[in-house]
Amino acid sequence: MTSNRPYLLRALHEWILDNAMTPYLIVNTTVAEIDVPGEFIEDDRIILNIHPDAVHDFNMSNDDISFSARFKGVSRDLYIPMSAVLAIYAKENGKGMIFPEEDQDKSETNEQAEKKSNNPRAPHLKIIK
Repeated sequence: MTSNRPYLLRALHEWILDNAMTPYLIVNTTVAEIDVPGEFIEDDRIILNIHPDAVHDFNMSNDDISFSARFKGVSRDLYIPMSAVLAIYAKENGKGMIFPEEDQDKSETNEQAEKKSNNPRAPHLKIIK
């Protein structure tokens, strides 16, 4: 199955806005292809205000989040792969959700797949004619 992260993020984003609060993202800045202002990164994390009054051209797809925002008066385009989002929460009360960090390389080797298939605990289905 595909990741549920983008679906949950969209729902929580809407929920926070519907309650007249400010959605914030916590982002892992070590993920490849991320583009955020480096001077605001602390401990490989950045916290971003994604309220509609704070961002322009906001787009949240199943793969990424992109928007432009001002940092110290300078407009910047940001790009955040979905796997980099660690949390979304309301600034005013802290309610939201924390997501587990995803492995960037989820591909398993043939050897790993074979070991899983030979596991005696694994369920087995048979075709009955």
